[in-house]
Amino acid sequence: MTPHPHAPGRRPIGLTLDNWDYPPYNRWSFQHMREIVPTAPIPSGETRSPLAKSTHGLDVEKFSFLDKSGAQRNAAEFLSRSSTDGLLVLHCGKIVGEHYFNGMHRYSLHILHSVTKSIVGALCGVLVKARHISLDRTVADLVPFFSKSAYGDVTLSQLLDMTSGVDFPENSTDPITGSGLLDIAIGWKIQPTGRGLNLTLPDLIAAQSRTRRIHGAEFEYRSIETEVLGYCIEAALGSTLQELVSTFLWQPMGPEQDANFGLDTQGHAVADGGMSTSLRDLGRFGLLYAQDGAIDGRQVIPADWIEKTRRGDPAKFGAAARQTRPNGAYRNQFWIVEVGKPAIAASGVFGQMLYIDHSRDFVAAKFSSWPQLLDPETRINTERLFSAMASSLSGK
Repeated sequence: MTPHPHAPGRRPIGLTLDNWDYPPYNRWSFQHMREIVPTAPIPSGETRSPLAKSTHGLDVEKFSFLDKSGAQRNAAEFLSRSSTDGLLVLHCGKIVGEHYFNGMHRYSLHILHSVTKSIVGALCGVLVKARHISLDRTVADLVPFFSKSAYGDVTLSQLLDMTSGVDFPENSTDPITGSGLLDIAIGWKIQPTGRGLNLTLPDLIAAQSRTRRIHGAEFEYRSIETEVLGYCIEAALGSTLQELVSTFLWQPMGPEQDANFGLDTQGHAVADGGMSTSLRDLGRFGLLYAQDGAIDGRQVIPADWIEKTRRGDPAKFGAAARQTRPNGAYRNQFWIVEVGKPAIAASGVFGQMLYIDHSRDFVAAKFSSWPQLLDPETRINTERLFSAMASSLSGK
C-alpha cells in the first residue's frame, strides 16, 4: 500500500465541528478528515491500474475558455480564483494535466462531499448485475426499522434517481431542519442546546412522515435519499458500505491507495458525502464512466448501467433543479449536464467535481475548498472550462 502523508500544516486554531467546512478552516480540513471525524478505510487491494502521462500535455497557463458571460478567461487564473486544491485532466486514458495547490499532493486524500453519491450509485450498478440487489425492492423490505417512515414504500430505483415524494428539503435557511438536521444527526455538526434534539441518522429517517407528491413523479435533490440507499445496500448484503465499495468497486478498479469513509455517530459510513480519495483515484473512477465501465481490460461496472446513467428523464427534472441546470437531468446519482449531449458530472459542495465526456474520451477531476457552500456560477464556469478542454484535446 502506498503511503499517503498528510498535507503540511497544523490543525488551525479555532477549528471545531461546527466550522470545519467553512473558511478559513476548510482549506486545511478537507485534506484532514481523519483528524476531524471517525473514519474507516476503503482498502485498495493489490491490483493497480496504471495512469500514464501523455506526450501531449495541456498547459493551463496558456489555455483560455469562454465563461458563462461570454468573457475570455485564462484557465490558470480561474483555477486560482476558484480555490482549487487539485486538478487532474485525462484524455484517452492518459494524464494531460495534473496540478496541486494549497499543500495538496499526489498522495493526499481529499473529501469528495456529494461526489460520494456517484460512487454509491456505481456500486449499485455492480450489485444489480451480480443480482445481490433488485431495484424494485422497497426500503421497508430491506430495513424493517424504516417501515413506518415515509421512506418505507420508496424503491431503490427511486432513491437512486432521487424521485421519492418524501418531504425533506435539501436547501433550508433553518440550520436545524432539512440538510442542516441531517448533518446534526450524522454527528458532523454539534447538537444545538435547548432544542430537544438527540437524533441518530436512523432515528431521523424513521421519523419522516410527510410526502409532497407521489413517489417516482419528480426529481428533487436530497442527500438523505443516498443515506437511506446506503442502509438498504448494507442490509441486503450484510456488510458495511466501506467493505462493499472496496470489494465490488475500489479494488477491481485498481486504485493507487486506500480511500476512506467518514462515519456517523453509529459507525455508519456517510453515504451522501463522506468519502475521501486521492485525485488520481477519483480520475480512475471517472475513466470507468468514460470507457463504458472498463479499465485496464477489466469490466468493473456493467456497460448497460453506464449507458442508462447517461440518459436521465428531463420530464422529471424539477423546477428547483432547472434554475441552475435548465436542460439537465439526474440518473443513478449522476448529473446529466445537458440532455442530448454526452457529458455527465458528479458534483459536491465547496467545489468538488468529476466531469466525464465519453464521446471525447475525456475526464476531469477537481478538488476545491470554496469559501461558499454553493456557487452555481463557478460550477457552471468550471464545466465550461472542462468542455473547452475536451474540445481542444479531441478536436471536436
